[in-house]
Amino acid sequence: MSIPFGEIAWLVIAAIAAGIATGLLAGVFGVGGGAIAVPVLYELFRLLQVPEDVRMQLCIGTSLAIILPTAWRSYRAHKARGAVVPEVMRLWMVPTVVGVILGSAIAAVAPSGVFKLAFVLIAAIIIAKMWFISDRWRLADDLPGRPAMRVYGFSIGLGSSLMGISGGSPATLVLTLYGKPIHTAVATSAGIGVPIAIAGTIGYILAGLPHMGQLPPLSLGFVSLIGVVAIAPISAWVAPWGARLAHALPRRWLEIAFGAFLCLVAARFLASLI
Repeated sequence: MSIPFGEIAWLVIAAIAAGIATGLLAGVFGVGGGAIAVPVLYELFRLLQVPEDVRMQLCIGTSLAIILPTAWRSYRAHKARGAVVPEVMRLWMVPTVVGVILGSAIAAVAPSGVFKLAFVLIAAIIIAKMWFISDRWRLADDLPGRPAMRVYGFSIGLGSSLMGISGGSPATLVLTLYGKPIHTAVATSAGIGVPIAIAGTIGYILAGLPHMGQLPPLSLGFVSLIGVVAIAPISAWVAPWGARLAHALPRRWLEIAFGAFLCLVAARFLASLI
């Protein structure tokens, strides 16, 4: 069957737009943009007839690789403003990476439906946070003890590696619920996205090596080099602009629009599971 080049051309345009959106979201919300990159890549790989058994894993691995330069530039931009909390970075560094490693191991053996379901569930958490949970809501006025923080870190890493995100949204949610100002939470979340993206990219490369016969050309395990080249440079270039916006503009309309987009994507993945 011939490849529909007209549709792919539109998807390339969509990938460029997604690169801009991922960069802005990385700075504004402390996320790496995987929630946008994954559905765009899913449609691209569907048109390229990547087998359903490995399609979602390829999307997630590619998304994590795309996130890496974006998360790094977003983190550097926020750190330059002195907004990152080093103590949280130290507490979360190891448990988040352990969670990512577990998620990558799951990718080597689990069916594609597991990752679609994970995307839907984590998207629901992000939507709830953006639409219904005010930044003023708190569970406590300060962060919990080290054991609880490590559990949070592990959960953020595991969820991120199953959804293909850098952990920014759930990490920001945790930090704001424990009294951290929103800009500090966003900046620290961007920082924790860097080790998540590094560990996730390596993990998905290794997890995909046994499946190379099912993957498209120019794939390195569950990472598509084509997808990375199409989105990563643009998103990394735009990320510092998003960081500036996070410190200058009201974000409510962006939260509503992004939540609506996630609702559509979640419905798309749920329908494919039926």
